[in-house]
Amino acid sequence: MMIGILAFLFSLFLSPVRSHANPYLARAGERPLSLRIATCAVSGGFVHLYTALDNGLFDKYGLKLEHIYIRGSGPALAALSADEIQFVYCAADGTIPGLATGIDGKLVASPLVKLPYVLVARKEIKRPEDLKGKSIGVTRPGDLSARLSRAVIRKFGFTTDEVTMRPIGGSQGERYQAMASNVVQAIVITPPLDVRAKNDGFNVLYRLVELDLPFIYSSLHTNYKMLRDRPAIVQRAVAAFAEAVHFVEKNPDKAKAAISRAMRVKDEEALQSSYNVYAKEIVDRSMLVPGKAVTEAVELARESGTSVRKTAEEFYDNSFAINLERSGFLKELWGSEVYKRAP
Repeated sequence: MMIGILAFLFSLFLSPVRSHANPYLARAGERPLSLRIATCAVSGGFVHLYTALDNGLFDKYGLKLEHIYIRGSGPALAALSADEIQFVYCAADGTIPGLATGIDGKLVASPLVKLPYVLVARKEIKRPEDLKGKSIGVTRPGDLSARLSRAVIRKFGFTTDEVTMRPIGGSQGERYQAMASNVVQAIVITPPLDVRAKNDGFNVLYRLVELDLPFIYSSLHTNYKMLRDRPAIVQRAVAAFAEAVHFVEKNPDKAKAAISRAMRVKDEEALQSSYNVYAKEIVDRSMLVPGKAVTEAVELARESGTSVRKTAEEFYDNSFAINLERSGFLKELWGSEVYKRAP
């Protein structure tokens, strides 16, 4: 009998304590908390949010998120600061200039940390050299599309006098139409628009990931009120995003279906292009906000004339992502797979 008892106790010792590996799930009978999350564009780069919403991943964590679309990072940050929304999911390199001016908000998780953008051009522009004397369409001076376009032009050895940055506003789709109408001759876009461009006979001149620039793409932002009053809720949201990263990677068909619904795209090649980039190529499973990239983005904002009122360390809070590792959550989620991909 003693041997049997010892064997039982030993088996308990060896068994994984799975119930404690995810301390962020909603408790039985807990009423879901209604909150609002905004995206500042319509992009395949938000596949983790779209898929989590479509498949009820936030519900598991006691969160009932209402997703709204607010065009542009500036208006989205303004709504976040006013607590009209509690989270923003947007490209951090687009929001950092606004945060630098003192707007209330912090990055708390960064699932995507490299450049997904490509430069596409009209049919007659087959090489970078053909851009001389032409114009690249951007949203407005100093915004992310303008800064990326300028970086590409420098890479090609041109000045902005030789290749014009033309502010035309609008979404990527609207700028694409401007290029198709020859209002501008090139634009910087993200997948899946690159596939549409190729199918329409336009040329993909350059993939910006080759610039090897520190960059932070899709990131979760929240405001100081949430951080002060509801840190446990922020933690749950970060945990839900971590599960979404895993879910998207393991369920490509569901992820592509979510992109299709959000972007109204049916082309399988376009959906696969989005999935390859946003679910695999530029993902950091740990979701840590890369401090070096934040510092460089802040300095770029300063050089562009932004009045920077914060230190780089004040732009982000990695404690929530770090907690996922310390609690055993990430290890439980990914098992024997490597979940750390430090940028």
